[in-house]
This record gives sequence, structure tokens and C-alpha cells, in this order.
Amino acid sequence: MATNKSKGELDALLDAKRQEGPGKFTEEKIRIYADGITSVADSGILEKALNVGDKAPGFTLKNALNKSVSLYNELENGPIVLTWYRGGWCPYCNITLHYLQEKLPEFQKAGATLIALTPELPDNSLSTSEKNKLEFTVLSDVGNTIGKEYGVVFTLTDEVASIYEAGFGLSEKNGDNSNQLPLAVTYVIDTNGIIQYAFLDADYRERAEATAILTALNKLN
Repeated sequence: MATNKSKGELDALLDAKRQEGPGKFTEEKIRIYADGITSVADSGILEKALNVGDKAPGFTLKNALNKSVSLYNELENGPIVLTWYRGGWCPYCNITLHYLQEKLPEFQKAGATLIALTPELPDNSLSTSEKNKLEFTVLSDVGNTIGKEYGVVFTLTDEVASIYEAGFGLSEKNGDNSNQLPLAVTYVIDTNGIIQYAFLDADYRERAEATAILTALNKLN
């Protein structure tokens, strides 16, 4: 069962962006995006994705500066907050990344390291990091290889994929033509590699609140 998030600070920021949709998009585009979210929900991904109690698969990925970062090496220093974002082209992702940056001192005070994964190519993830002045680790999961191990990757509907390709060139951003993206999932992983908190939602406009993440981290101490 996916973890429900309580309405909070981040949700208020995201809601302002959500409210822009009806005035900005045609009815056809609104329908296409809604159908896309329904497609994700109906795919069974929320039931198959790793969840609380599961062992987190290890990985080593390159950050935006081409330095290798290993999950289990980082876990030696304390728990990990592991989050995925779709790309720097996604306004909901940028709002969330900026919010997580603001909350980073609180995560660090709880002894945790924050790591974000994205399917974007390293050059694109670097520009996202710089644009949002991110001080936490951003790793490129090219081809969604790690995302697939965690069971959080889905394929866009053809209609949504066409909009993304025409709008900003998704295939160029990610370096492939798979039309696959990760859920906007967040996990809290303890030092034994066990997932202790999971935020999973089919709707990319919904994200984990810092209060829920901190509650999970504080339970570990």
C-alpha cells in the first residue's frame, strides 16, 4: 500500500502550479494528461514498486560532475532520503527540488543524506542542479536502470509522449527513445538498506512532504 501524504507546505506550493493548468491548457491537453495519470495508476506499478520493508538494491551512479556515488557507501554515514524526479523540464520537479534544498539542513540534522535520481543525461542534470542551487547529490540514472530495479518506471502514453517530444525533446534530454519516466517517488532507507518510508503516487503532481520524511527519519534515531 502506498504511503499517503498529509497536505502541507510543499502541497501548497504545488497546488499553485496545479491551478494554472485549466487556464493554460486546452481541454484536449488536460484530457491527455489526465488519461496519462490514469494509465500509470492502472498499470499496477504502485503495487509492484518497492515499498516499506523491502531491501533497497545497491547502485553506483555518476553525479553531475562525473564522480561515482554508491548507495551503500553513503549508508555507512547514516540513513538516505532517496528521491526521483522526472527532469529539469518538469515544473513540479523544480518546485520540489527547491523545497528539498530548503529542508536539507533539517534532513542533515536528523543524520540523513539526500540523494536525487533522474533519467536525464548528466549535462542536463548539472544544469538543473545549478539552476536550483542544489547542495545535495543528483545522480543520472540513464535509461532508468536503477529505477527499474526499484520498480518505479513506467511508459508514457503515446499522446503524452508526443506532447513532451514536441515541447522540449524528451528523447534528447534522456538520450533514448523509450518514453519511460520514473514515478516521483521518495524513500527513506535505513543503514541496513531497508526501506522504512515510501511515498508512491501515480500523479506526478503529488510529492512527499518534508514533515513525513522527517517523521520517518526521527523514528530511526
